[in-house]
Amino acid sequence: MKIVPGEIKTGLLHSYLLGAVAPRPICFASTLDANGIPNLSPFSFFNVFGSKPPIAIFSPARRVRDNTTKHTLENARATSEVVINVVNYNIVQQMNLASCEYPESIDEFVKSGLTPIPSDMVKPFRVKESPAQLECRVKEIIETGQEGGAGNLIICEVVCMHVDDNVLDANGNIDPHKIDLVARMGGNYYCRASGNAVFEVTKPNLELGVGVDQLPEPIRNSHVLSGNDLGILGNCTSVPARDSSFADNTMFNIIKSHTGDKLSLATALHGYAKQLIAAGEISKAWQVLLFATM
Repeated sequence: MKIVPGEIKTGLLHSYLLGAVAPRPICFASTLDANGIPNLSPFSFFNVFGSKPPIAIFSPARRVRDNTTKHTLENARATSEVVINVVNYNIVQQMNLASCEYPESIDEFVKSGLTPIPSDMVKPFRVKESPAQLECRVKEIIETGQEGGAGNLIICEVVCMHVDDNVLDANGNIDPHKIDLVARMGGNYYCRASGNAVFEVTKPNLELGVGVDQLPEPIRNSHVLSGNDLGILGNCTSVPARDSSFADNTMFNIIKSHTGDKLSLATALHGYAKQLIAAGEISKAWQVLLFATM
């Protein structure tokens, strides 16, 4: 499929973009209008973009159907203050309810059943049930267009952050399973960022990895190893030498069962190395792969 913006309806392009660029973190933006009336609205066009100064950006897009703007945008312009509250699984249904297009006089805190609590450094309320709340002052609002679907980037500086102690681990860091965040996908789909959905990828070494291009050719061109497998090997700081004393019963059994067939032996050894890589036994995987290149 090839999609050229302008050649399809904006609403359809919008759905393709949201389906492709996902999952997206969700925030509740809490604002006050010029008369002090609270407004609470969720946004998935949201992320952080720095830490000194700490910057968070979210975008209340112009409505596609009638090209009107949202109360959050109008309030941010009027008061230059907002509280960004992250959304986790415990409040995802209340978040969904708050996304309804209630009239300007309706308080979404009341409709959603969420609890407004005072902020320390800005006037808009925080959401008590949110596990992390960012009190912000609006630095700049950038309009990306004037037609329906155009974004309005509200660039905020975080002046105070609140984190629920219950989502911290023993070292005082945020535990992804405890904070249990949700993210927006396309259509009606969401993603829960905890449990089996969370996995670790070791950060690159302070020293440079050798790179996939420096892996021995039979390994680099393996039909068994995935791009992720090669990336892990390429992140090693050197290609190890083959250890003639390396002993592994599984490898020896594979060798015995593929005597005389070098191609199937290499395939089987690469399959075993792939299992070792998945288990984090990279040194053993290297030795199995190096034996397969002989």
